[in-house]
Amino acid sequence: MLPGLVRSMRPKQWIKNGFIYAALVFDGQLGNTPALLVTTLGFALFCLATSSIYLINDIRDLAEDRQHPTKRNRPLPSGRLPVSAAWAAAGAFGGVAIVGGFLLDREFGWIVLSYVALFILYSFRLKHVPILDVFAIAAGFVLRVAAGVALITVVRFSPWLYVCTTLLALFLGFGKRRAELSLLAESAGQHRRVLDGYTLPLLDQLIVVVCSATIMAYSLYTFSAENVPKNHLMMLTIPFVAYGIFRYLWLIHVEDAGGAPDELLLSDRPLLLTFLLWGAAAVGALYLGT
Repeated sequence: MLPGLVRSMRPKQWIKNGFIYAALVFDGQLGNTPALLVTTLGFALFCLATSSIYLINDIRDLAEDRQHPTKRNRPLPSGRLPVSAAWAAAGAFGGVAIVGGFLLDREFGWIVLSYVALFILYSFRLKHVPILDVFAIAAGFVLRVAAGVALITVVRFSPWLYVCTTLLALFLGFGKRRAELSLLAESAGQHRRVLDGYTLPLLDQLIVVVCSATIMAYSLYTFSAENVPKNHLMMLTIPFVAYGIFRYLWLIHVEDAGGAPDELLLSDRPLLLTFLLWGAAAVGALYLGT
């Protein structure tokens, strides 16, 4: 049962909680040891919160996942993890995350509580409402960034990053829906009800809109935000962002991938290399370019 519980916690998806470090990195405090430690503790608490939601979501989707070609092999649908144990673990993880969040910082605690409440609502209602389902996912990423801001004394963190985070999350969310709709075809609605409210042409249009807006917003951030070097070195990171987005589009349309963007980042070498190069270039511009 323990291996099944660990798998249901989805540690691979904890990479999403890395957005909590955005404030630390882009506010120029990567070398601030106390801020790094408190952010890392916040990251651990957010991992517990997200694992709690994953368990609740799997319990809620048990019947649908049993009909899915790959999700039926998960511990809960396959029966390797009892539902009672999943409920107990979800409650424990969520409780520790919320209480620990308030003990760490009051504002951070409210953000963790808001995240848990939002995604409980998502699991039982919002995930079945087209458009709003992806907006809820995007809100989760913005809350992660806000959590990182709450944990440190922000000096020059730019609100532009909230805009970029929102647009990027919408892009990945609509891309994921398109990949699922394309993979499951006529039976898509049986596996995920919200897919009945989407069509491939609609998703393609939405993706084009948010894709363009993401590149534009990030480009504006690199030379207009207050926290970037005045020599505009951050503009050198724009090609990495553009290529990463185009690579993801290629994977969706040509390779029929994209159903799990977080796993795709770790499995697709060009995408992973682009992310690492972007990170190196951004840190170099922010910390060495001033």
